[in-house]
Amino acid sequence: MRLPTPLLYFLGAGMNVQTARFQVSTRGKGTTEITHEVAAILRATAIQNGTVTVFIQHTSASLILYENADPSARTDLHAFFERLVPENTDYFVHTDEGPDDMPSHLRMVLTRSSEVIPVVQGRMQLGTWQGIFLFEHRLAPHQRSVVVTVMGV
Repeated sequence: MRLPTPLLYFLGAGMNVQTARFQVSTRGKGTTEITHEVAAILRATAIQNGTVTVFIQHTSASLILYENADPSARTDLHAFFERLVPENTDYFVHTDEGPDDMPSHLRMVLTRSSEVIPVVQGRMQLGTWQGIFLFEHRLAPHQRSVVVTVMGV
């Protein structure tokens, strides 16, 4: 199979890979926008074309690409997940850390632990109203670790 020329160039010499990590302090359940932190890491790499991968190192929080212009969209998202995976459900067995233990894991599985975003001319190619959010699924505040890998030329 022959690869298209742009892909061959991208995989060729000059490929650069850089990784950074940052912490996010959550206030408990809810979403925290991290677009600006990821963009700052991208700028620091000087990579102009490629991809940025954002990964969260937890099983009770997740990452989402979501509406970042109107906060009411996030309010609706939070309410939806409360109805979709309620706490204090009598058939959950994994409850060692409290009534939000199993629901937080299920909410994470229903969303994502990573996002990959194209980079063109040094900028993430997010849509007009898209932002990158950490979605905390636990009731209590937590420190969350996010890893960002930028690959490209």
